[in-house]
Amino acid sequence: MPNRLKYEQILDALQTLLKNKNIQTISVSEIAQAAGIGKGSIYYYFPSKEAILEALITRNYEKPLETAKNLAKQTQISPFTRMAMIFQACRNSSSEFLRQGQGASDSVISSQEKAYLHQKYLSHMILELKPALTAIITQGIETGEIHFDYPSALAEIVLIILSIKLDNTLIPSSSENIEDTILGLISLLEKGTENPPGSLNFLTTMVEPMP
Repeated sequence: MPNRLKYEQILDALQTLLKNKNIQTISVSEIAQAAGIGKGSIYYYFPSKEAILEALITRNYEKPLETAKNLAKQTQISPFTRMAMIFQACRNSSSEFLRQGQGASDSVISSQEKAYLHQKYLSHMILELKPALTAIITQGIETGEIHFDYPSALAEIVLIILSIKLDNTLIPSSSENIEDTILGLISLLEKGTENPPGSLNFLTTMVEPMP
């Protein structure tokens, strides 16, 4: 049975190395050395360096994502209120990503490297949040609060827009542009789900753009 302590040591080692090195230049041997274990032991836990990175991303953002998933079970709360909470979870995850990256030196970690790591993070977040948001939308359809034929597609569209806009790293935008995008998304949600214009504007008070 895998040793959980060693598993965490491997993830800690990669996270430490990423503060001063490019992911492409980090070797499995370096990770093993930083973790204080043999290189062969690494492969007992992970098949590749890529798998270690994926596990590290999962660990770093598990808390806000788990909170979002639990919202799918809170059927006593309005689906739109829960959607707003999902949006806030997107923002919290983005804040955590940026906080984690503050220790990295710009002279060592290139913008291309940061974009690569960020793409991995965004993919993970969207994949993890999509089932929860789909369930919330489906519940709203069942109760008659939402009228839409493609809950999974709607969930994916919303998450892609929000994860990129609220994060404001891959496509940097002004606060005004971000606000316009969020208002546009709310308008589309109102029309697409047959809710009166302005009825979902409360979502803007629960989701503030990243500074």
